[in-house]
Amino acid sequence: MEPFNAALIALGGLWAGAINSIVGSGTLVTFPILVALGYPPVTATISNAIGLIAGNVGGVYGFRRELAGLRRTLAALLPASLLGGLTGAWLLLHLPESVFAVVAPFLILVALGFVVFQPRLQAWVRDRQAAQARERPHPWLLLVLVYGAGVYGGYFVAAQGVLLLGILGVFLHGSMQQANAVKNVLVLGVNVIAAASYMLFAFDRINWPVVLVIAVSSLVGALAGSAVGRGLKPVVLRGIIVTLGLVALWTMTAKLIGA
Repeated sequence: MEPFNAALIALGGLWAGAINSIVGSGTLVTFPILVALGYPPVTATISNAIGLIAGNVGGVYGFRRELAGLRRTLAALLPASLLGGLTGAWLLLHLPESVFAVVAPFLILVALGFVVFQPRLQAWVRDRQAAQARERPHPWLLLVLVYGAGVYGGYFVAAQGVLLLGILGVFLHGSMQQANAVKNVLVLGVNVIAAASYMLFAFDRINWPVVLVIAVSSLVGALAGSAVGRGLKPVVLRGIIVTLGLVALWTMTAKLIGA
């Protein structure tokens, strides 16, 4: 790996770890960098997902206090998330890479949509929470949605944290910080189960130098997430994520058209 490429990936991993611990969508930082550097999309997705596990662990540790009293919630939701991650990983490994090359640009658009409209989503979540106390919970719908988010995360990874925050914010009692803490655990679970599938069935498609660089840098970024990520204006953070996402979208679309 060229030193410049390693530095660029490390910078992306640092940023991704920081914003993943707070909100999610860190993959929209690292994935475009890997694609722009010439890594095949599926290899980039797999290597990125494995590398970001270290950052996920840092995010769970950083928000461990908010998990107090939520063991039953995690016990109910984590199996659905793991099953979804397994399903998504299976799809990624068994569908032709040409399918991913076509689908990935659309998934990037979906992920960018979650990032762009996150403020409106959060406002809707807050309004929904205010009315939630007067309504009966919907545990089965919550499980189905968490499973669906796991499938999305196991297949593509990007912005699954933002998607989960919206789901958990609507259906869980408690603060957004508690929803974020639960989100970190579920994302970690999806990435671990997906990574295990990749290592068992697609070992030759993993770029281990990329994994190592992202793992170290994302862990540092996650542990420093509170100081780094929360010090930035949300509009600046979203702007950078959207810009990098558009770079990935342009790169993948150009390759698809030229193929």
